[in-house]
Amino acid sequence: MDPKQLLPDGLLERIRGRAPEYDEENRFFAEDLEDLADAGYLKLFVPTSDGGAGLGLEAAVRCQQRLATAAPATALAINMHLVWTGVARVLAERGDPSLDFVLQEAAAGEIFAFGNSEAGNDSVLFDSLSEARPLPDGGYSFTGIKIFTSLSPAWTRLGIFGKDAAARDGDGELVHGFIRRDTAGYRILDDWNTLGMRASQSNTTILEGAVVPPGRIFRKLPVGPNADPLIFAIFACFETLLAGVYAGIGERALVLAVEAARRRTSFKNGGRSLAQDPDIRWKVAEAALAMDALYPQLSVVAGDVDRLADHGSQWFPKLVGVKLHATETARTVVDLAIRVSGGSSYFRGSELERLYRDVLAGMFHPSDDESAHNTVANAWLGPLEDPGPFEDPGPED
Repeated sequence: MDPKQLLPDGLLERIRGRAPEYDEENRFFAEDLEDLADAGYLKLFVPTSDGGAGLGLEAAVRCQQRLATAAPATALAINMHLVWTGVARVLAERGDPSLDFVLQEAAAGEIFAFGNSEAGNDSVLFDSLSEARPLPDGGYSFTGIKIFTSLSPAWTRLGIFGKDAAARDGDGELVHGFIRRDTAGYRILDDWNTLGMRASQSNTTILEGAVVPPGRIFRKLPVGPNADPLIFAIFACFETLLAGVYAGIGERALVLAVEAARRRTSFKNGGRSLAQDPDIRWKVAEAALAMDALYPQLSVVAGDVDRLADHGSQWFPKLVGVKLHATETARTVVDLAIRVSGGSSYFRGSELERLYRDVLAGMFHPSDDESAHNTVANAWLGPLEDPGPFEDPGPED
């Protein structure tokens, strides 16, 4: 499906027109969300039989890339809903119906958000600082602090996880479930006042004994890395959809650089356009070359998820690699676009100034630079060896 079918030019321009105001006022993108819901955009992964678009991951990534060219913060927050619905689709395609209810409820208009991130938890999905306390009926009570909870003002279903430290003979167990908006025992802080991506309103969520009933507990996993399909599905959807957003930022920055080069003139060169300046042309070419290298990588990795490709131990390096490449490429391209555009882009209110702030958020999303390199190094070189205890060899003879 052509992304323009779900995001026609008129809708995209309305969204683009609201982005500066959302950013300036640090306000949630409520009007964008309403328009996108009306257009069926929140049902990208929902089967056509249930009124959705029935897209796979590769097509959804293209849609998110297009949306991000207009409003990166809107696209980033929508990502969290699409991650959960995408995970449900990826699991279903592999014979796992455990999250089919996510697609059914998304078809009915529910909005899903991601409440897994925790400050200081660099194990990401393989451990948790939150407590999951088992209840007599099979449900769990969750207590902890979740950060970067995008869609905070609007979600109706929040995916969370925590650790039951006493389970599995004291080795601990990671428990995954969903709470509803009307669940008791949580608070949302009004603390999203950031450098960029302001419209996402990714506030901190405090869990204070929020209860997930047995029917909404959908996974219990051992602490530490494991091969459960849920882990693959979350990484696959999170990393590729995220990469799509940052590819959209880079795409838009390149367009703005071209427009600036054609618009600006050089007094010393007789008033000719800077599009005729060799240094400016080099910068635009450098940005275009960087983006051209990103598009096929993103398309292939997301497409391989749809095709159920078997990359074995190389899957996670591919996923973290495309995320890192997208976020770093977008930063490079935005920087080049600002250099091409000159001092006007330094002023508050210019689109490139906003993109410059938005693109910096890419370094904070999992997997970060250090984690991604560690994942790839382990895949190719194996894990680091234990150096063992230090022994003083004593004096040489």
